[in-house]
Amino acid sequence: MTAPVLICGSVAFDTIAVFEGRFKDHILADRIHALSVSFLVPSMRREFGGCAGNIAYNLNLLGGQPVPIATVGEDASDYIQRFEQLGINVSMMRVIPDTLTAQCFITNDLDDNQISAFHPGAMEHSSQNDLTGHQAPWAIVAPDSKAGMLAHAERLHAQGTPFIFDLGQAMPLFDGKDILHMLSLAQVLCVNDYEASVVEQRTERSIAQLAEGLQAVVVTRGANGATLYTDGHQEHIDPVTPSGVVDPTGCGDAHRAGLLYGLTVGWGWSDACKLGNLMGSIKIASRGPQNHAPNRAEISAQLHAQFGLHLPG
Repeated sequence: MTAPVLICGSVAFDTIAVFEGRFKDHILADRIHALSVSFLVPSMRREFGGCAGNIAYNLNLLGGQPVPIATVGEDASDYIQRFEQLGINVSMMRVIPDTLTAQCFITNDLDDNQISAFHPGAMEHSSQNDLTGHQAPWAIVAPDSKAGMLAHAERLHAQGTPFIFDLGQAMPLFDGKDILHMLSLAQVLCVNDYEASVVEQRTERSIAQLAEGLQAVVVTRGANGATLYTDGHQEHIDPVTPSGVVDPTGCGDAHRAGLLYGLTVGWGWSDACKLGNLMGSIKIASRGPQNHAPNRAEISAQLHAQFGLHLPG
């Protein structure tokens, strides 16, 4: 049995719409200072989401023991019940009275680009959800309220729990000084290629330089795989071609779950990243962040076919 993993981050409901066109055809570079666009979205659905929720869901698929550390509103009873039925520990999903659960409104275009708007709701109280005393070999601080992310990072560092800092959608909240402070507490940084460029710009340091003070940095690059920086070396991690490209929502979270699972079972960074890439490819072939449901045997078979690895028995 694997050890628990503390998953700090948002739990949210995602309202996802698909624009049957391309944003680039409607957002004009010379008019960006006076942007006013409207997109017709014929299809729309509501999904269980949020970074902590998505990571926990994917880690549970792998046989891990996620413990989501999140604040939700009074409307989250169905979310909590669903996780209970899946066997996920919901003891740290704290309900905040008189609030709504965080809501994310996402519009995708035909090139899998996204425009999102986010209402934080109960997430604004996440710093009050004190994880002190909850021991685990690994944790992650994923996008949440800024106060919550800082509080979780400080508490994890104080009790000696190593964690991944996943900047993600919280990127607008963190300036260079904030990012460097978080990295002084964390052991690992996970970002996508766009976020990596922003981190470099705001901190005035290259990813390779930042990696010197960490156990690892992982930069995901979508269809181009990922880049792993560790022990002064840089390694390309091959992508996994998905069975179909349906919906990118939650792919980064699925990747983080694979990475965390690999770390908790004692794999090296390279193999853990390979599992992360596989989990992202499985997710992108399914609509919604938590609707894919392969069993462990299916995941292990795909992992072996792609990388020659097996999930532990």
